[in-house]
Amino acid sequence: MSQAQEFEKVLSGSDTSVAAFDEHKSAVRRIQHFLHSTPAAVPLIVLVLAIIVFGLTIGGRFFSSYTLTLILQQIAIVGILGAAQTLVILTAGIDLSIGVIMVISAVIMGNCAVSYGLPSVLAVAIGLVAGAACGLLNGVLVAYMKLPPFIVTLGTWNIVMATNFIYSANETIRDTDVDVQAPLLHLFALSFKVGTAVLTAGVIAMVALVLLLWYVLNHTAWGRHVYAVGDDQEAAKLSGIQTKKVLMTVYTLAGLIAAFAAWVSIGRNGSISPSAAVTDYNLQAITATVIGGISLFGGRGSILGTLFGAMIVGVVSMGLNMLGADPQWKVLLTGVLIIGAVAVDQWIRKVSA
Repeated sequence: MSQAQEFEKVLSGSDTSVAAFDEHKSAVRRIQHFLHSTPAAVPLIVLVLAIIVFGLTIGGRFFSSYTLTLILQQIAIVGILGAAQTLVILTAGIDLSIGVIMVISAVIMGNCAVSYGLPSVLAVAIGLVAGAACGLLNGVLVAYMKLPPFIVTLGTWNIVMATNFIYSANETIRDTDVDVQAPLLHLFALSFKVGTAVLTAGVIAMVALVLLLWYVLNHTAWGRHVYAVGDDQEAAKLSGIQTKKVLMTVYTLAGLIAAFAAWVSIGRNGSISPSAAVTDYNLQAITATVIGGISLFGGRGSILGTLFGAMIVGVVSMGLNMLGADPQWKVLLTGVLIIGAVAVDQWIRKVSA
């Protein structure tokens, strides 16, 4: 008994610490991990810095509510298209046809309401269905035919653009005709004041859409499946996720959102022009998405970052215009921002690995 007591005394005096394998993280390492866990932080920081720099350079005029709300009005269409592009890129794909899907959806809405005399609500519904159908075609070819998204959407971009010109005979539907026969198509042109700021329904629609998609992507099973498919499609399939169905849904939803952007664009532009198909809306949407921190390799990023990315482009464009700078500076700075965004994404991915 005494020997046992002596043994216990020895144990009570022994070292009770547990081996620890925690790695000491430097300040840079902690920043990397913070940026990895908060993808929207980088574009938000860049946006704030851009506002500060142009504000100090230009002065009080830049900080006026008129200027800031005008920036929001100018990026409304690109912001909505960027939201659609974000869904596709999160699955490690890309959609080059989003811009022309928007244009043909607007043309269909306009012709149904003005040329065919259909009720405006029905015209809008037909346009939305047409956009979703174009997205569904992309989804079938990518998910079931297993064709590369870049090639598929490059092909449908050409098909949809040609169809747009053939169907419309390249005839523009005038603003006054839309106003008289289908005022619902101009719904998103409605504006209202919030203090001294003037907001349009199109801006509200863009913000509401982004917030809705943010909730869906972060708080629903479908949203988690989208990230899983983009991160590793084979692993997602082995874990029981129906990857084909997810891809189909994503591309179809992207087409539907592009058609919704068409409705907003009619309110923004007034008239409906088939020649808008040659405008680089899709490139602008991809730019906003990449600058917003959405990884082109899929599986990482926040749709809030896309909104910040669109705002960055809008702030830079407005700031340079107010300074009277050569328009090519905007192109140059946009290119720098794109390369910088991809470099930061690679840096964050490296540390996460």
